[in-house]
Amino acid sequence: MTRDAIIKELKEKTAAFDGASYKGFLALQITLKDLNEVFYIEIKGGKLSIEPYEYNDRQANMIISSKDFVKLINGKLNSVIAFTTGKLKIEGDIQSAKELANILKGD
Repeated sequence: MTRDAIIKELKEKTAAFDGASYKGFLALQITLKDLNEVFYIEIKGGKLSIEPYEYNDRQANMIISSKDFVKLINGKLNSVIAFTTGKLKIEGDIQSAKELANILKGD
């Protein structure tokens, strides 16, 4: 799966995100290590953005294969298990990455 296809799927999955209920700020970069591609997810001012660019002022960088990221966003891979087994590496604020996982699960 390409980065753009993953972004499209992620945008569809998060289309119902209610930004009004989210009061924080979140900026994460996702590095798809097998594709050597990046994109970012940002929640700012209640608005969720997912764009195919590097995010320099990010809180964390999640490094994962495209296959495992798709499993993660579809609930077929637990983020804690992915992290502890080395499928997911996090550089920066781990709490921000956990927060993103909760948003994707709908918690």
